Amino acid sequence: MTTTVPAPTAESVLTEEMLRRFEDRAAGYDRDNTFFTEDFEELRESGYLKLALPEAFGGPGANLQEIGRIQRRLAYHAPATALATNMHFYWTGLAADLHRAGDPTCDWLLEEAAAGGVFAAGHGERGNDLPLLLSSAEAERVDGGYRITGHKSFGSLTPVWTRLGVHAMDASDPAAPTIVHAFLKRDAEGIQINETWDALGMRATRSDDTVLENVFVPDEDVAYVVPAGAAGMNLFVLGVFAWAETTFSNIYLGLAERAKDLAAEQLQTKSSMAIGQGLYQFHPEYQHTFAEMVMGLDRAEALIERYAEEWSSEVLDAASWTPETFGKFAWRSVSMKHQATTAAFRVVDQAVDVSGGFGVTRGGMLERLFRDARMGRLHPANFAVTHELIAKTHLGIDPDASPRWG
Repeated sequence: MTTTVPAPTAESVLTEEMLRRFEDRAAGYDRDNTFFTEDFEELRESGYLKLALPEAFGGPGANLQEIGRIQRRLAYHAPATALATNMHFYWTGLAADLHRAGDPTCDWLLEEAAAGGVFAAGHGERGNDLPLLLSSAEAERVDGGYRITGHKSFGSLTPVWTRLGVHAMDASDPAAPTIVHAFLKRDAEGIQINETWDALGMRATRSDDTVLENVFVPDEDVAYVVPAGAAGMNLFVLGVFAWAETTFSNIYLGLAERAKDLAAEQLQTKSSMAIGQGLYQFHPEYQHTFAEMVMGLDRAEALIERYAEEWSSEVLDAASWTPETFGKFAWRSVSMKHQATTAAFRVVDQAVDVSGGFGVTRGGMLERLFRDARMGRLHPANFAVTHELIAKTHLGIDPDASPRWG
C-alpha cells in the first residue's frame, strides 16, 4: 500500500515553538556574524522551503500573497532568517507562476527544489544599478552553453545554496547585447566564495561574494536569453521583480511591526516624574508619534497586499498580457518596495524615539531591528532607479533612453 505524504502547510511548517527558538537565536547570530544554521535546518526539515511548490511538485502551491504573509510572520521574530530564505522563495515562487501560466521552462527547478535543492540569487554587482536588465558579468557563447565570468555580491544563503541564479551579458554583437539568465551548480569549476559579509544589519544572511571565473553553464541550465535593458522584460524577468520586491516589502513590514509592539510595551511601562499619570503612554506627543507608526504600517500593508493580490490573480493569464500590463507590474513593484521599506525604517526610527536612550542598548532587539531596517532601502531597485522608472513609464519615455538622469 502506497502512503501519500501530505503537502506542507503554513501552519505545519512554521509553528509558534519554532518562532520562539528562532527569536532566541537571532541575537547570537547577529552578534557573532554567523549563518542561521539551526534555523535553516529546522525550516528545511519542516518543509518550509517547499511552500511555493505547486501540488504536482509536492507542495501546497502557496502564491505570492500567501508567501509574503508567512515571511512577514517569520520576520517579526527573526528578520535575517526571513530575508535569506526569501532568495530561495523568489525562484521557486517564480517557477511556480511560470508553470501555472503555461510556461514549463523552469519546471526542472521545481523538481529540483522538491528534491531538496536550495536556490540563491547572484544578481548584485558593483557598478550596475540595473540588476537583471544589465550586467557587468560576461557571458561567452561556446559549444553546448556559455562561459560566465564576473563578481557577484550580496549572495544570501551562501553557506547552503545548491544552485545560484545568475545573469550575465553577451556583448558579442555590440549592437544587440543580450542577457543570459542561468542557474549554476555549486560544484561547477571556476566558482569561488569570498567571505566578505560583515555588514550593518541582516548579518545572519551571510551574503558573501561569489567570484565566477570562466564558469561553464550548459544550455539545459540556461533559463532565458533576452535583449539587454527593459526590452528584455519577459515574464521571467518581471516575475523576479514581483516576487523579490513583494517579499522584501513584507519582511521589512514584519520587523517594523515588531518594533511598534516593542515601543508599545515601553510606553506602557516607562515612567516620568513630570507626567501627572506617571507613564509616557499618557503623553500627547508620544501618543501622536505612536499613532503615526500605526498609520505608516497600515498604509504599507495595504500597498503590499494590493500588489500581491493582483499579481497572484492575474499571472494565470500572463500569456495575454499587454506591454501596459508589464509596465504596470514593473513600476508598481519598485514603488511598493520603496514605500514599504521607507515606511518600515521610519517606524523603527520612531520606535527608538519613543523608547528613549535605554532602547538602543547594544544587543537589544530594538537596536538590532534598527540596523536591520536600514538595509531595506538598499535592496534593488535603489531610490534613483525607482523614481526614474516610475516617471519614465508615466511620461511615455523609453526606460532605456538616455540620459538616464541629469
